[in-house]
Amino acid sequence: MSTRRPSETIATLATRAGFEVEWEDAHHNTQRVPDKTLAVLLDRMGLPCGNATQIRQSAVALDAELSGRKLPPLMTAEVGRGIALPAAAIRSGSHYRIELESGSIIDGRFTAPKGEEALLAPIDEPGYHTLVINEQRMTLAVAPRRCYTTADAWHTLHANDEAGQAAQDTKDAPPLWGVAAQLYGLRRTGDGGIGDYTALAQLATESAKRGAHALAVSPTHAMFSAEPNRFSPYSPSSRLWLNVTHIDAAAMFGADAVRNALDSVKGKETWSQLEELSLINWPNAVVLKLKVLRALYEQFCKQDRAQNTPRALEFHGFFERAGRALEDHARFEALQAAQLSQEGGNGHWHNWPETLRDPHSSKVEAFTEANRHEVDFHLFLQWLAAKGLSHAQHAAREAGMSVGLIADLAVGCDSAGSHAWSYRDDMLQGVSVGAPPDLFNQAGQSWGLTTFSPRAMRTQGFSAFIDMLRAAFAHAGGIRIDHILGLRRLWLVPEGESARNGAYLRYPLEDLLRLIALESWRYRAIVIGEDLGTVPPGFRERLAEHGLSGIRVLWFEGATQGKGFKPPHEWDPNAVGTTTTHDLPTVTGWWRGSDITWRNRIGQTMARADGRDAEEVAQAERADDRALLWQAFQQAGVAAPDVDTPPIDQVPVDEALAFVAATPGPLVTFPLEDLLALVEQPNLPGSIDEHPNWRCRLHVPIEELFEDDTFCDRLLAVDRARKTGVAVAAAAASTAASSASVSKPASPATNASTEP
Repeated sequence: MSTRRPSETIATLATRAGFEVEWEDAHHNTQRVPDKTLAVLLDRMGLPCGNATQIRQSAVALDAELSGRKLPPLMTAEVGRGIALPAAAIRSGSHYRIELESGSIIDGRFTAPKGEEALLAPIDEPGYHTLVINEQRMTLAVAPRRCYTTADAWHTLHANDEAGQAAQDTKDAPPLWGVAAQLYGLRRTGDGGIGDYTALAQLATESAKRGAHALAVSPTHAMFSAEPNRFSPYSPSSRLWLNVTHIDAAAMFGADAVRNALDSVKGKETWSQLEELSLINWPNAVVLKLKVLRALYEQFCKQDRAQNTPRALEFHGFFERAGRALEDHARFEALQAAQLSQEGGNGHWHNWPETLRDPHSSKVEAFTEANRHEVDFHLFLQWLAAKGLSHAQHAAREAGMSVGLIADLAVGCDSAGSHAWSYRDDMLQGVSVGAPPDLFNQAGQSWGLTTFSPRAMRTQGFSAFIDMLRAAFAHAGGIRIDHILGLRRLWLVPEGESARNGAYLRYPLEDLLRLIALESWRYRAIVIGEDLGTVPPGFRERLAEHGLSGIRVLWFEGATQGKGFKPPHEWDPNAVGTTTTHDLPTVTGWWRGSDITWRNRIGQTMARADGRDAEEVAQAERADDRALLWQAFQQAGVAAPDVDTPPIDQVPVDEALAFVAATPGPLVTFPLEDLLALVEQPNLPGSIDEHPNWRCRLHVPIEELFEDDTFCDRLLAVDRARKTGVAVAAAAASTAASSASVSKPASPATNASTEP
């Protein structure tokens, strides 16, 4: 029996399970996670530590997983590099066979001395191969050295033209740019008040005509059909399936069918009213759209399914290929609606009757049989959503985009959703992903999201993670991984606890990066990682080695300690540049200090010890930053050198766009909010109802947007700036190094932008 104290055993067990018992806070002080917190988190991972017996049993279970005496279901490797297998699982002299995906066979025999790692010769063919040793079979996921990149995408598009052949020798590609859009906020005549996949296709096509090669989109993950008040795209029900509220039913069934459906549900007037709103009314718009889709589904069943038309055959083929994972999601949607319809019903599956918490239980099977028509309705919705999003990607590529849509992969999913219900053995239960206290959020953050358990990843062969990657890549030319730092570690908080009472849990970074690279090439899609915040040393270099682009935002590239903003040529050449993100102020909002006003309004501004008004001080500091930014614009050659900083009501949006266009990354993206010089940002972190998060719509439909000369001229200017900006910025930097710029009193620049 161990003579160590239980507290020491808990800490040791937590460390071996992947928790960081000690961590460094925002003030660079070392903090230790209390044993009580570690015990709770271990218990939530299936390693109970309530007493000495449980601690010993959990340690034995963990030893069995980590000892290497048994081959894991899947191991990752890289092409051209030797593969080390656990020594304890291999006997010297044993024969092995590798069955490659291509059908080829490699036979061999292990000759490593006893106790040393058994090595497989390098495999030059990427893919999911099968290693057979005696009666044991495991998967070898052999990845390319790096992900599919923007240059690869450009060369693929131009493989047969003169420009592509000229650049092929150097493997270079021209500087590319794209647009970033909040899908829900797009406006299209007939959309019922919520942006849809048809509007996305229109935006992609028209942007491509002006030179764009990518369209980054807000998450399209499945939400909760029975709870339309849940609409944050970063808190989805499932990251495997799609948001059905973005369906354009007319694209499949025609405008007349939609009008008839609206008549049948007496919703024509409400539909038109919802379209006119400047802010989305999610509850009303979702309910009405689902009523219309349900009416169309009934017609589909009576006509297409009854007569087994080609359209019906396509539908059946879709859900048969999707398999059990889609069936589970549809069952969840129907089950949740049924639970909420009961008196005192609850939407969180943890609170359902025990027999309904297991997706494979006999009670769930019985419910499905009794409600097959309802379950099929949700399969029908996913079919329409997939067709809509797929069409948008095809439209983007056919219009000339080398990348096309860039899907946004949220950091987690709602613990009450279908993903957590149907993959409950792969997901962390009873915890929330979040962030520890920092300089901006002294209480820390708990986002109410869950994600995969690293322990389950190992024991389940990373199958759930691979499924999620494939879903993200399925209808896109690239993915943006939100909070990619989570591939290394995540801050976990026990449900019901303060965000302070959490701990970091480490993830198998190298395995995850290899799987991402492998799937990236299989789908011919680029990968961008949102690597903002406190980034561990060497992390960005690891991403670059694997061909993942980071993200650099204008507001984070300077104005530190009065040193000013980085000139474009000093920005990270491996990262995607942008003016802002959905969680940060727009150029117009930043210039005017609107974000400061909002933070003060919702109580995020900290009182000052000197008694001065915190908002006034922040606005004064912003004035200094405006001057520094304008100076950076001048030194980069994108603003007139003899003009003073424009006043607060004359926003230099064009200069900001040109400045970012001059950065050396392989791709830059420009949010629609900045291309339109809008004030409001899509989301204000820390707010709930105070700010119109995820509700703002464009002021004109897409079809009218591209008839606006000012907007189109701005896109053309961005295209020219991207093609010539890097050289101009480098020349300006050289000039600035030899002589300081001089600002003379003058009227504001005539090309300074103001909000339309």
